[in-house]
Amino acid sequence: MQQLYSWSWVEAQVAQTIEVWNATAALSVPGGPQYGRKEQLRREKAYDEALRAVEREVKKNPRTRAERIEAQARIVASFAEFSTIALDLGETAVHLLTNDFLPVATRLARWARQFDASLSMADIIQACRNAWTACGLQPLLGERIGITPSILGYSLLYPYSDNYLDRADISAEAKLQFSQRFRNRLRGERIPAQGDREAAVWTLVQLIEGQYPRLHYPQVFDCLLAIHRAQEESIAQLGHCGQSSDDEVLRMSCAKGGSSVLADACMAHGWLTGEERRFSFEWGVLLQLGDDLQDVREDMRRGSATLFSRAATLGIPLDRLVIQLLNFSEQVGARMDRLPNGTKELKELLRMSWRSLIIGAVADSREFFSPGFVNEAERCSPFGFEYLRTQRVKLSSRHGLYSILFDAFLEAPEDGDGQPSLPYPHSA
Repeated sequence: MQQLYSWSWVEAQVAQTIEVWNATAALSVPGGPQYGRKEQLRREKAYDEALRAVEREVKKNPRTRAERIEAQARIVASFAEFSTIALDLGETAVHLLTNDFLPVATRLARWARQFDASLSMADIIQACRNAWTACGLQPLLGERIGITPSILGYSLLYPYSDNYLDRADISAEAKLQFSQRFRNRLRGERIPAQGDREAAVWTLVQLIEGQYPRLHYPQVFDCLLAIHRAQEESIAQLGHCGQSSDDEVLRMSCAKGGSSVLADACMAHGWLTGEERRFSFEWGVLLQLGDDLQDVREDMRRGSATLFSRAATLGIPLDRLVIQLLNFSEQVGARMDRLPNGTKELKELLRMSWRSLIIGAVADSREFFSPGFVNEAERCSPFGFEYLRTQRVKLSSRHGLYSILFDAFLEAPEDGDGQPSLPYPHSA
């Protein structure tokens, strides 16, 4: 009998995950690659050369379709060279990035723009990040990497639902009404859409229902209801964040992150074994805590309580929490290794991405750490921290240039590139 993911199941899984998290508290920084300044400079040079190559292609302003496709191929080749030199990736890992994960992003972006031309680049990138997680799970669950209707639908729900519920300019009453109606639609009720937003959300749910009929895959929709409830609790927490304890804040982060990636796993495969469920949930918690670390400034500004924003607000250095997060990522990696599917190269690539997320957040928020810890963390980065901060400023200043590049990549390299035929919202 397939496991159903009721809220009581989520709470039990949260408790198990918190036990793992707490067990990593007293550990030291886990081992990993170390980089001297000479090695960092070599990688920074490769980074600069790759960026210059991309910008040269954009500035050429290719006019014909054939020229744009050729430019895409050169950009991908330059990214492959950068990955080999700067990130020490082997041929198999580079192939995964350029031939599997990059096509996932471009196909999702093309369909998203056709679905709703008003979606911003930021909205689509947010959806792509979720799709990458779901597609990273596919080979770990015995599936081939590729966009499916359910992964498309679930990934695009974020810009329409979560971001709407996060907006400060929407009244609590309007959010509650939308949230209740959305919950009823996730339960399978066929209610008429009110406005374009609901029409889009209903259509995205329909994509999931088309691939996973409710009668045969009830756990898929249990997952969607679980992440919906976790999101509602997270929003409610904003109103009384100062009254929540660290334990309650951690519980909410675990419920939200774990439910989100558990849903990704169900979109990828439909049903999960016990070990697959446990890994997916803990990976989601890891990504949520990593995002909380990245967003520490923004969360402090808007009064959103996370483990990291609460400590930073009190003037407590985040060293201990980041060491704990790095050790937690090692525990998640060990659980991933127990899965029978997925290549060694894919698992190493995922590990590298988790570590990069954490170390990169330290580079971006060094004022929240002790100087000694910043120096220690910098030795774990293939790039110097000052270089990373400088690049972030440069990329922000060139937003228009990279918007052109983003749009150029939306053009399909050939007609009918395997994209499924999908419905569109009736009121769009």
